[in-house]
Amino acid sequence: MNTGQPEQEGRPIGRRVLLGTLGLGALGVVAAPTLQRGLESFLGSAADKDPTGLTGLLPNGGGFRYYSVASSVPHKNATTYRLTVDGLVDRPHTYTLADLRALPQTRMVRDVQCVTGWRVPGTPFEGVRLSRLLDAAGVRPSAGAVRFTCFDGTYSESLTLDQARRADVLVALRMQDEDLSHAHGGPVRLYVAPMYFYKSAKWLSGITVTEDVQPGYWEKRGYDIDAWVGRSNGRDDEPTS
Repeated sequence: MNTGQPEQEGRPIGRRVLLGTLGLGALGVVAAPTLQRGLESFLGSAADKDPTGLTGLLPNGGGFRYYSVASSVPHKNATTYRLTVDGLVDRPHTYTLADLRALPQTRMVRDVQCVTGWRVPGTPFEGVRLSRLLDAAGVRPSAGAVRFTCFDGTYSESLTLDQARRADVLVALRMQDEDLSHAHGGPVRLYVAPMYFYKSAKWLSGITVTEDVQPGYWEKRGYDIDAWVGRSNGRDDEPTS
């Protein structure tokens, strides 16, 4: 999820922006769905321009927080987006957004649980099962893990090959029955349903099959590599369902 506050220093957001964002956050609690969508768009845009991470601490009626570990993230669309599958595979491939949309889609509804404590219940995700892309690429016998990179230029994640082949791991194109917005990691993100949300890397651009698990951005900073909800990072959350 690219979760947590960025560690690098950046210019603080202005006082007017912060106070205005706080006011909108309070308004979002009682706002109608249309206003709520506008609020989420505003917060996502503010977070994208906020290297301090302060906007990630602000609530909104949708329950999500907006985090990035990069000071800015380029926007990709149907024309510019590419997803590369490579590494220990027989058939490396690069997908456009249209390519991914043309593949069979899987929809699932699960709770989203962040390791920082917040949860958004019953969240629909839709996309291509990661196992389908791995099968199409022809994973070699020496492979044991999958590494994910992102077009923010900073974030990374990894899963074991067995974890990556689970039916509840998606290369997601839609969330909450809408195309993934930039703020939510669009146009394509990883979604690992049974794990804490930091495993669900936003702004997905690369899937590389490797021999061994390579710790991701947050694992290098002390997070568990196996991020099962309720069984990692010293927490006792109820497993997501």
